[in-house]
This record gives sequence, C-alpha cells and structure tokens, in this order.
Amino acid sequence: MNTVQLPLEGMPRRLYSCTPSRLNTWLDCRRRYRFTYLDRPQPAKGPAWAHNSVGASVHNALAGWWREPYERRTPLTAALLLTNGWIKEGFRDEEQSARWLGRARDLVSGYVSTLDPADDPVGVERTVATRTKVVALSGRIDRLDRRGEELVVVDYKTGRRPLTQDDARSSLALAVYAIAASRMMRTPCHQVELHHLPTGEIVEWRHTDESLGRHLRRAEEVAEEASVADERYREAVAAPSGSARGRAAQGTAPQVPAEVDALFAPNPGPICSWCDFRRHCPEGRTAGSDRNPWDGLAE
Repeated sequence: MNTVQLPLEGMPRRLYSCTPSRLNTWLDCRRRYRFTYLDRPQPAKGPAWAHNSVGASVHNALAGWWREPYERRTPLTAALLLTNGWIKEGFRDEEQSARWLGRARDLVSGYVSTLDPADDPVGVERTVATRTKVVALSGRIDRLDRRGEELVVVDYKTGRRPLTQDDARSSLALAVYAIAASRMMRTPCHQVELHHLPTGEIVEWRHTDESLGRHLRRAEEVAEEASVADERYREAVAAPSGSARGRAAQGTAPQVPAEVDALFAPNPGPICSWCDFRRHCPEGRTAGSDRNPWDGLAE
C-alpha cells in the first residue's frame, strides 16, 4: 500500500543558511543573486577586477602579519608579505601592476606601523556564526580585538571612496559579526570599525543592543524573502539527475518559468557596470557603460 508522508504540524522550519554577503546581494540585485547562488552551472563571469586584486592582496598580507611571531611583526615584514602574495589579475599591464604593488606595500607597511605588535587580536580572519529561529548566519571577520571587557569588530577597507560613520552604522555585515562574536565568546561586542588604509582613517560606530537587534530582524526579513524565492526556483528546475548532468556538461543554465524568473528581476543602475555577470543581463548592459578591469583603481 502506498502511503504519503504529510508534514507534521508544528515541525520547525528549516533554517536559511547564509552569509551577510548573500543577503546584501539579494537586496542589491536579485538577478545577480540567482546567478551567484542558484544557477548551476553558474554563468561565466567577466574578467577579474584589479581593485579586487589589490584588496585581496592587502587583506592577505595583514592577516599573515598577525600570524608572524612577535619579533617579525614589523613594517618590513608586512611589505614582504604583500610582495610575495601579490595578485596580478585585472591590471592593464605589468607596469600598472608594479606601480600598484608599490602603493599597496606603502599601505600595509604604513598601517602596521600604527599597530602595537604585542597586542594580539582575539581572531584574524575569524569565522563566526549565530542563528535564530529563521536564519543561520556565518561570516569571516578581518580582525576581532579585545579592548577592556569588550570585543571590537575591525574591517579593512582599501577602496578609493572615503568612508562615513553611516557606512559603519548601517552595515548589516558588521552588526551580524558583532552579534555572532558576542554570542560565541560570551563577551559583549557593540563597537564596529572600518579601517580605511588609503587615508589612515578609522570610522567607528558603537551599537546598542536595540540597534543590533534591528539589524538581526532585518537579516531575518531578507532571509525569509530569499528563502521563499529559492524554494520556488528549486521546484521549477527540478529534473532527473541525468538532465542536470547534461546541462553541466554543456555549460547551459537551467530554464525556469517566467513567473519564477520574475522573482529574480534585475535592479538596473550604475553599479551594473561593475557586475561580474554583466554579459548575461541585457538590462544591466543598458543601465551602465562597459568598464575596463582596472577602472576601479584610483589612478
């Protein structure tokens, strides 16, 4: 006799597992969200961006610097780590890459000269996580400091745009990191900081329990929206495993009904010029002009 298993009333709903980056992608552009997190195979991305190469190189060097023994935590070590780990992708040519390598060396060596090498952080590139009844959040903090009886979330920034206090106050990611770090380590964490290496400026914001709670509720709201769309998408593209393997072999994206595709409508605007999936989005190509991979550098 065939039986059908019905869902049990009162059973807990499956948590939506994500990072703040995934939530922010949903808010920025749902089509980019679909291309990034749902379509398999993933649509081909455009070329690497030089400004991302600079940022990744600097972040890696600073993380490596804190992992060095105390006596090697010097500006020279930071410069060497940057040089040895330099990422060359996205630059116009070798000359431009070399010029930016020199600038980035100055950035990291100048920044670490302001630090106390004996002041070991609680975590460097530390993964933290927390969950509610709706969402399981996780992410990686650039640096987690202990100051007095509290923790402080530190995020490095290398972009050319000057930062404001509102950048720190409104950041969903920083708030989530503060909540997760506090819960995991059972230590208060209310202060978040953006360290802008090009200017040496430190932008701070001190959250209250209430403001952190608002960010967490916002994360839950976004997670619920994205979760519903994810389920609709998966139902629409469900296919025998052989069909899925065939799509992967051909490199073709799954086809979805128009009503499901509408759940992932694009959000055209100037940022479309910088989207990795620009070539697959007619609306994005119309909204902004093409950019060279090195156009994000502050030349």
